[in-house]
Amino acid sequence: MPQFATAQDQRYAQALMQPALIRIIDNIRKQLDASTWEGSYRDDMRWPAETTAEQKQQYLALQEMLEKATPEEHDQIQATLAQLPSPDHRYALCLKKQDQQQEIDVWQLCYRLCNAADTADTKNHTGPITIDTSLLDLEMGDVDWIALDKKAKRLVEETFQALPTP
Repeated sequence: MPQFATAQDQRYAQALMQPALIRIIDNIRKQLDASTWEGSYRDDMRWPAETTAEQKQQYLALQEMLEKATPEEHDQIQATLAQLPSPDHRYALCLKKQDQQQEIDVWQLCYRLCNAADTADTKNHTGPITIDTSLLDLEMGDVDWIALDKKAKRLVEETFQALPTP
């Protein structure tokens, strides 16, 4: 997870990441519909180095239980999960066209979408991220879905345009 310039930027990022993911995925779908590339998604979990096999099993079992838990059980399960190491989720778009394969980190696209600097590669961005507040309606305290979709569309189009051509 990238560093944020301020605590406010981190709060803005928390508000934007789920809507950003929704808009990025939707725009990827639209690009794939018009493209000769075939796409699929892969969700990888990367555990902290010190995580034991038992902790991983316990974490995954608790995550499953969380889906069916009553409100009372939910709080207890969350408290137990908070004491366990948790994995980073790497969400990748895997593209294939003839003998070519490309992989795009979807979360990096989301961070790039939220980043005011709009760097070409947020993963290698050396400084802290400042959130693009034009993606938020600060008066209403909500996401500006139109601005978010326009920027997501542009980023996904640029990503597909940068793919190699046979």
